[in-house]
Amino acid sequence: MEQFIDLRALARVKDLALVARAVATGFLQGLHESELRGVGIEFSQYRSYEPGDAPSRIDWKLFARSDRYFVREAERESDISLWLVLDASDSMALRSEGGVWSKFEYGRHLVATLAYLAIQQGDQVGLLLVNGSESQVLPPLGGMRQWYRLVNVLEQAATSGTVASSAELMRDLVQLRQSGLIVWVTDLYQYRTEIESAVKTLVTSRNEVAVLQLENTDEIRFPFQGAVRFEDLETGEQVVANAAKLRKTYLAARADWQRAWDLALGRSRISVDRINVDEPLDESLMVYLRRRGKAL
Repeated sequence: MEQFIDLRALARVKDLALVARAVATGFLQGLHESELRGVGIEFSQYRSYEPGDAPSRIDWKLFARSDRYFVREAERESDISLWLVLDASDSMALRSEGGVWSKFEYGRHLVATLAYLAIQQGDQVGLLLVNGSESQVLPPLGGMRQWYRLVNVLEQAATSGTVASSAELMRDLVQLRQSGLIVWVTDLYQYRTEIESAVKTLVTSRNEVAVLQLENTDEIRFPFQGAVRFEDLETGEQVVANAAKLRKTYLAARADWQRAWDLALGRSRISVDRINVDEPLDESLMVYLRRRGKAL
């Protein structure tokens, strides 16, 4: 049986980079190479070793000749990048009762870990943070320096406002229309028509778009009892309701909402994978990448 890292243990470590590297390293040790495969890689050039590079990428024969550490750089068969898009709207601040991380905190660690795994493969990685204020863009580059830049942006990030409008999203997303994979980490608490029209601009014959929808146990099971005050984190709107009477209606409405999103994104050939932020991070990665590996 596979053993995964308890979220409470990870949450006690306040260093985002340390957590992401620990999860990625343990993940790589237990993952078969074929489960992380992408498009073909061809050798391109050497570069100097940087702290955080995997020792397996060091050319030891060259080290024996030069007494210096060099890493083999890889070049994709075409110009391919990984874009990581993180929803930073206020709804992502939601945390389940007794939960360790909010959806945004979990999303930051998930994005940092995915970036680390991609860079260890030789990919170029870029980041787009999306919220109701000014979006942040980190253009794609390779190497560990880029990963540390990405982690620094994530460490400084916080949730703010609602998701950007369709026009604002299109302005930011147009930069992502290139060969590669775009992974959007979000709770999908946005106006479906706006998001659908925006993401359609991303789908081309040269790239692939995937959505990782973050949810928590309270949203999935609705375990509340008695009179409960519910608040919309983005608008501040509140409503008091009898949770027991509301549960059946809520679960049915949620199922309809999920199906509507699946249909909307499916029309644009965009896959949706759901991740419970109250489950171990490395387990969620294992499930997602194994499923993705089988689909390639």
